Amino acid sequence: MTEHPTSHEGRQPLADRPQEQTRPRQEAAPAGLPSDIPAQPTAQVPDAPPQPPGPSGPAVAVAVSPKPPGGEGGAEPAGRREGDRLRFVGAATRRIARGLDLDEIVLGLCRATVPTFSDEILVYLRDPLPVGDERPVAPFVLRLRRTDRLRLTDLEGDELVLVPDPDPTPAAELCEVRSGSALAEVLRGVRPVFGDSAAARTALGELLGPEHPLPRGLRAILAPLRGRRRVIGAAVFLRRTEQPAFDPDDLLVGAQLATHTALGIDKAVLYGREAYIADELQRTMLPDSLPQPTGVKLASRYLPAAETARVGGDWYDAIPLPGSRVALVVGDVMGHSMTSAAIMGQLRTTAQTLAGLDLPPQEVLHHLDEQAQRLGQDRMATCMYAVYDPVSHRITVANAGHPPPILLHMDGHAEVLRVPAGAPIGVGGVDFEAVELDAPAGATLLLYTDGLVESRLRDVWTGIEQLRERLTAAAQLTGPDHAPPLEALCDDVLDMLGPGDRDDDIALLAARFDGIAPSDVAYWFLEPEDAAPGRARRLARRALARWDLEELTDSVELLISEVVTNAVRYAERPVTLRLLKTDVLRCEVGDDSPQLPRQRRARETDEGGRGLFLVNRLARRWGATRLSGGKVVWFELATRV
Repeated sequence: MTEHPTSHEGRQPLADRPQEQTRPRQEAAPAGLPSDIPAQPTAQVPDAPPQPPGPSGPAVAVAVSPKPPGGEGGAEPAGRREGDRLRFVGAATRRIARGLDLDEIVLGLCRATVPTFSDEILVYLRDPLPVGDERPVAPFVLRLRRTDRLRLTDLEGDELVLVPDPDPTPAAELCEVRSGSALAEVLRGVRPVFGDSAAARTALGELLGPEHPLPRGLRAILAPLRGRRRVIGAAVFLRRTEQPAFDPDDLLVGAQLATHTALGIDKAVLYGREAYIADELQRTMLPDSLPQPTGVKLASRYLPAAETARVGGDWYDAIPLPGSRVALVVGDVMGHSMTSAAIMGQLRTTAQTLAGLDLPPQEVLHHLDEQAQRLGQDRMATCMYAVYDPVSHRITVANAGHPPPILLHMDGHAEVLRVPAGAPIGVGGVDFEAVELDAPAGATLLLYTDGLVESRLRDVWTGIEQLRERLTAAAQLTGPDHAPPLEALCDDVLDMLGPGDRDDDIALLAARFDGIAPSDVAYWFLEPEDAAPGRARRLARRALARWDLEELTDSVELLISEVVTNAVRYAERPVTLRLLKTDVLRCEVGDDSPQLPRQRRARETDEGGRGLFLVNRLARRWGATRLSGGKVVWFELATRV
């Protein structure tokens, strides 16, 4: 529990505020929660941030307002009192409505009422708070969410000084509301009650706990907090004995404050749930982690447009392909809604499926365009799809209306790649063109969405030029022979964003091309004949001897023999065999048969069917990928060099 100096408006000093003048009684208003309940603030307390409790906390100086007309015993005009109450309720409800989350709304209630309306406030809320139409958890438990209290000191010159009170009214942290209890009946009644009634005294005893009785003479109002469908808590307003007693008008003011607070809390809980769902949706649509394919290092970043709008249509992906290649994808769906995020997820899933078929980049964009049209009208998106081959040190890129990628060379030169712009996905009836470019070892490719380079303050080409200059400056810091660290480079790129540049969400994917040296690659064609497995074993043995990996010879010969035998059985064209030596030894066998092999349990009488079982037991990893012209079966073995 904490105490904070809280108030919009302050009361007059006690010595200058007779009870009969400060809170004149009026005829009781009809039951209900009218919106024009007046209050009588007589001093202004400036807004102050919460301060830590304790006698050493800072004091708040409050200017004293003039005394009521008529002197000490004069009667203040009823119209003025009515206007003061209206102004107080208006200011208090505005402060409560200003909060967006739960804590801000509760803090707004406390600051609006202490010390203007009460000397202390206790706010209890259900734990957990029900959301929307969901059924609340039984039993009904209230948790003390916040308590605020200020001590009014003597006059210092012409000002009244407020300081945090280190001794708030003791209260229990948790309270279980039992069915049929006095507290349950008061909460069910919804209307605030005076604390001196028999039912309220019993209810307050249950709420504060039997070990924390309410001090004698302390005036109280117990106000249930009811949301749209159910009671979600309670507020207790307290005044000391030297203060005027609560009157029926104060009871209606408390009802108004409780109603606005409860509705605000209800909306804040719903908003929090929607924000949580949106955030979870966005995070599940993006990859949890990036793969670590051979010959390339990857790093990524995603920034929402704002904390209050965490859902967008930007995405990135890195998809391993056969032959140690990797597909790099960045896209941007139009809009920043839940619908945009859902469409983004569908397009990303489609891109992953198409990548698994090993289609050329331009064909992938063509099928994405068709998928976007099937999703509905005006489903527009931009996309950049690139395939990097670490063996050939080449990259093939196709673009669908996306900002061009930037290639940072080892010498520090940043180059905006000339890639045909193409039309956005969803337009329909357009062709996409792919270009093949050099991807030298040590170079870094940067794919990004337009939120990084375009804003209200700059056009897209100005932003691209600033990004290129930023990359050049980052490379100069590390020197011409050392590429900048990938993670640090991503952070440095995002630092170029100014305070007015977050109009759109941002997806960023950086790829450092390491490649695979030609000396670490062995590649052969094998005729689909019975002698192919034996020849494959001999070729593999020679390659392992050249790489000083003779200790793997037995395992590699056995596994290659099994995989090549299976490929020769179904192939009509030459079978390919490729060995790659990196941090692992990878073997790839390709043939023109689209049927993928499946591991099965062979019976004791079967002569075959045990090849993939051996591969699964001896290999570190293995898999099979269908290609447009056949398939590739691969396995990896850990090297012990």
